[in-house]
Amino acid sequence: MPPKHAALRPPTGRHVRVPAFGPVRGVYVPRTADAGAFAMSTYGIPLLVLAVTDSATLTGIAFMLEWVPRLGAFALAGAAVDRFGSTRVLRIASVLRALVVLAAALVLPTVGGTVAIATVMLLAALTGVLTEFSYIAAETAGGVASRDAGGHAHRVQAVLLGIDQGATLAGPALAGVLLQYTGATGMLLTIAVCSLLGAALAPRQRPAWPQDAPVPVAQGLRIGWRTLRSLPALGWLCVGLVLSNTAIGLVQAAGPVLVIQQLGGTSSQVGLVWSAAAVASLAMVALARFAIDRAGLWPVGATAAALASLACLALAAAHTYTTFLVLVALLMAGEAGMTVVLRTLRAHLVPAEVFGSTLSLIILLLLAPFPLAGALVALTPPDLLGHAITACAVLQAAGLAVSFAKLRTHPATRRPLPA
Repeated sequence: MPPKHAALRPPTGRHVRVPAFGPVRGVYVPRTADAGAFAMSTYGIPLLVLAVTDSATLTGIAFMLEWVPRLGAFALAGAAVDRFGSTRVLRIASVLRALVVLAAALVLPTVGGTVAIATVMLLAALTGVLTEFSYIAAETAGGVASRDAGGHAHRVQAVLLGIDQGATLAGPALAGVLLQYTGATGMLLTIAVCSLLGAALAPRQRPAWPQDAPVPVAQGLRIGWRTLRSLPALGWLCVGLVLSNTAIGLVQAAGPVLVIQQLGGTSSQVGLVWSAAAVASLAMVALARFAIDRAGLWPVGATAAALASLACLALAAAHTYTTFLVLVALLMAGEAGMTVVLRTLRAHLVPAEVFGSTLSLIILLLLAPFPLAGALVALTPPDLLGHAITACAVLQAAGLAVSFAKLRTHPATRRPLPA
């Protein structure tokens, strides 16, 4: 007689039959829909806040409000993915995000003043949380595809990063155009459509069976921390990227203020900066994919780190819009190269059974500087933002130099990956 237990049983009968999609339909297409909603939410909603409030301080506060709830949701999102699987989490988060932006699209045209400000601030916070739930689920699905690819994991990650950067290319520009010509309603409706597409096309991946009891959030963080500490190559890379993201977050949060108030640009030009950065990032992703095959992870990552550091150090001296655009593009290209290295190491080194919790912790660490960046923009006078960027750029350069020096002799980062 089999022992009795309270563990959940896997589905049987017709419910266990899951379509065997290839990587394009099973991973890349749903990732594209979710990345579109992610990019438009991340870059479009701060523009919406600036349009509604016409305040640099409130724009910085909104940026902070957008990122603080995201950080709080990461551990819970990772535990949810480990427990319920990426498919269910992605679908629920995407549908809820669509409902939130549709509600805002109905409310904003009918209100003004304090109510409108409160609405866009709440919109920033809620979409931030839901977007990160969907992102964790999509990243976990990508991690599964990478492990299935074996020695070609870096190629899968390059495609996924290319999808993200392609969405970043179209998202800011599309958000700016829609906001300018159709108002908040058109932009928010487009985000809702992308969210619903992501829910409908979610990768068909089931959680592993049998399943244990749900892992508490705090325990999930501890599991992720122990895993990261046991992988020094991944840990040192995260240290450098945390400092790098401090500089990148400040540039992103201050972008509308710098372009519009100091360089005399427009909201559309703010979107163009990030679209140009996405083009440069896409080129770097394509280059990194082939360079890693031939030289290994460390040379590619170190070169990308040097490019990002030099561009950020020069950014504070940019006095024209064109110079600012070019330097931001170079900065984000360097960041894209380092991200390919990070994702490849993560897919190779992190065990599948703790991937969701470890992924949540890594992203929590890497995105922790972003709400700080929003607070810095809100508290720093606009004419001193250049000095703040310079200080962060120095920290970025020092942190990346130390991190890649530590990684230099690690076997996982030196050898070329198998073709």
